[in-house]
Amino acid sequence: MTEAASGERLTGRAFYGYGLGSVASGVAGQALSTSIISQFLFLVVGMPALLVGAAIVISQVIDAVVDPILGLWSDRTGGRLGRRHPFMYASAIPCAIAFYALWHPPTGLGGTALFAYMLALMVIVRLFTAMYEIPSTALAPELSTDYHQRTRLFAVRTYFGTIAGGLMLVLLNVVFLRHDARHPLGVLNRAGYSEWGAIAGGLILVSILWSSWSTHKLIPTLTKPPARGGGLGAIVAGIVGMLRNPSFVALMASGLASSIAGGVAAALAPYMTLYFWGLSPQVAGLMLLAYGPAVYIGAVLARRVATRFGKKQARIGLSAASLIAALAPVALRPVGLMPANGSPWLIPILISVTSLVVAFEVMAGVILASMFADLADDNAVRTGARAEGLMFALNGLIPKISTGLGAFGGSALIAMVGFPAKAQQGTVAPGILHALGVAYLPVLAVLYAISIAIIVFYRIDHATHEANMAQLAG
Repeated sequence: MTEAASGERLTGRAFYGYGLGSVASGVAGQALSTSIISQFLFLVVGMPALLVGAAIVISQVIDAVVDPILGLWSDRTGGRLGRRHPFMYASAIPCAIAFYALWHPPTGLGGTALFAYMLALMVIVRLFTAMYEIPSTALAPELSTDYHQRTRLFAVRTYFGTIAGGLMLVLLNVVFLRHDARHPLGVLNRAGYSEWGAIAGGLILVSILWSSWSTHKLIPTLTKPPARGGGLGAIVAGIVGMLRNPSFVALMASGLASSIAGGVAAALAPYMTLYFWGLSPQVAGLMLLAYGPAVYIGAVLARRVATRFGKKQARIGLSAASLIAALAPVALRPVGLMPANGSPWLIPILISVTSLVVAFEVMAGVILASMFADLADDNAVRTGARAEGLMFALNGLIPKISTGLGAFGGSALIAMVGFPAKAQQGTVAPGILHALGVAYLPVLAVLYAISIAIIVFYRIDHATHEANMAQLAG
């Protein structure tokens, strides 16, 4: 790998262009997050809650099965455009078109036909997003080999993706889901989702093409594919080799627990926001603007915190702090230590607490991505093969499946407490809201605690990374 690709000269167009590529995955990920898609399908389109959960699970399982194939295919692809860029360029137009169609379901569809239509489009969007995101993320270990600069690279990528996803969510809630005479609760405005989907699809297209072009000049400096062929045997061999690495198993197992918890939380998010806390979509959307500084602070501090405490210790501490802050408001409501809905103190408290959570989660997420980049080098030393695409695909495999399971679990909780479909604010019985809060706390607390505990078994530190790089260079 040349000096330019090592990260020492990775500045300007390539550095920030690479980071801006996460806008596509940030917008698509926010749109396909359990909260928004389940809100659209259940509250607006009218699909039964269990079918919503089933569609999310099935689409994520299919995506997760295909991801390792895409990752290995990317690792093994050669030619003038290198290993990653053919997939990045090819994904742009199909991803944007499918995303647009997802938010424009025919009004005459219902029952099985509606389920099949939405499921098919969710699968297509996820697959083409993965076709871009997996090769793009796999570029990072090749773009920079420096232990701490990788954290900065992922910080920029995380910042742009998070900000873009958040701003699009603000746009959806504040502009397109505003209430009017026909829609007292703007979140039920079907046309708003359609207009927003068109804008988001265009942004996805521009982001993918811009990032691909920005890093295009570095193609000659990047790692070349191995001579041996691919196929199912290569996938199995690559997975087996990674599973022998205890650090890889630790990160995967931790991701399994946290992603199930995240799926549950995302499925319950719109119900907690609109009904448990009684916030309007406009207020909830404007509150997201207050989280922008928290995202910036988290992205800026991630490298400093990781350098000061070490990546593993920083990840554990930040995740624990995020868990405590996230659950505190819900836990304090039943004992009367949170203001009542409508109180002028409620929104400032929620903004303050959630800003802390956002900052902690951004730092933890950046550091985790950097840990995986270091793990790619460690795996290359152990197995003798560069397989960043397969590794980052596997990184997304278990979370995608488990997030879907969490989404199904969250939808099941909604059905279990008897939450009414298309309910207006103020019409849901207090007993149902209380049951929702009671179900929310223990499930998330236990799953996130397990995820944090497993990180202890990750073994790669700065010294290990330097030894790995010396061995690879030799």
